[in-house]
Amino acid sequence: MSPIRNLLAHKLTEHCGVFDLDSVGVIGDIEPATEEDLLRVHRADFIESVKLASKGDGYRDLRRGLGTDDVPVFPGMHDAAALVGGATKAAAMAVHSGDALHAVNVCGGLHHAMWANASGFCVYNDLAVGIHWLLANGVDRVAYVDVDVHHGDGVQQIFYNDPRVLTVSIHESPRTLFPGTGYPHEVGGEGAKGTAVNLALPAGTADDGWLRAFEGVVPEVLAAFKPQVLFTQQGCDTHRDDPLAHLRLTIEGQRESYRRLHDLAHELCDGRWVATGGGGYDWLDVVPRAWTHLAAVAAGSPIDPRAPVPYGYRTLLKAAFRREAPEFMGDGTTLKPRPWGLDADPMDHLDKAVLKTRDAVFPLLGLEPDPNPF
Repeated sequence: MSPIRNLLAHKLTEHCGVFDLDSVGVIGDIEPATEEDLLRVHRADFIESVKLASKGDGYRDLRRGLGTDDVPVFPGMHDAAALVGGATKAAAMAVHSGDALHAVNVCGGLHHAMWANASGFCVYNDLAVGIHWLLANGVDRVAYVDVDVHHGDGVQQIFYNDPRVLTVSIHESPRTLFPGTGYPHEVGGEGAKGTAVNLALPAGTADDGWLRAFEGVVPEVLAAFKPQVLFTQQGCDTHRDDPLAHLRLTIEGQRESYRRLHDLAHELCDGRWVATGGGGYDWLDVVPRAWTHLAAVAAGSPIDPRAPVPYGYRTLLKAAFRREAPEFMGDGTTLKPRPWGLDADPMDHLDKAVLKTRDAVFPLLGLEPDPNPF
């Protein structure tokens, strides 16, 4: 989770010329999330515990997830985590005001942070801060789509009983991966049934299967919900080279997911789209390319995966890490996903996962259920 991931993504985006496009601006002088922002999404005693841990005197609070292997305490952690929250809030504000149609914060996406505790490398939930700001400022319906390999448990928990927020998480099955949640039967609390959608994919799912599953669930549930703003978490730890998980996507598949979410924002939300980073732990070869593609798609100027990685960036990487950068912006794969349709096979592990999600949530959203194959 080193911040070097974000620096390298920024540098590659810069070398690819994305920041030079007339359509792109950079929001500077970010203000940290305020106490009010944080109290909307976290318990007061948890925030106070983070502040104590920030003093650097060895304080730990394991009950609230502070001082674990996943969330070690460090001096200034409150300020750092609040600044990430402020950046995602600024992205939401820019889209809400119309100053930007799309906004991206690759430092954000800390989706495991819970209402009362830190978890999974995440202290404050910047996504919830941004979404809550929108709700407090006149937006009635926000759709959140999480494509990280891990379940977006923190965002789901915080909004589980809120019918104004649809949370959709596409992740590796909780049977094989942290955090052990995100089953199809998790559909939302009382008064908000159908607003939590979980698509748990079998380990080993690759590009074409992932995209088929996405199309089998996401467009229909978003259309039924009728969001005004699309909020997404773009963790790239679904990649086949990621050391912490077991999906098999390539850069081409991840880029296609960005393009599809961009198109859904335009189809359903007049283009209003806030995107963040998230997980991704092959931070030399995968993260910079993935999030450069994300920025380029958001800027309306997608980069061909067959394009070479710019020489200047490759020189930088070799000088800093004594490592050769990837030669191309993609992995050289060709996507051939089968469209979701009447050929769904309940005996196929992937199709079975999709059908379970559709069976659990479609009737709650007023969508026509599938003939029950189980």
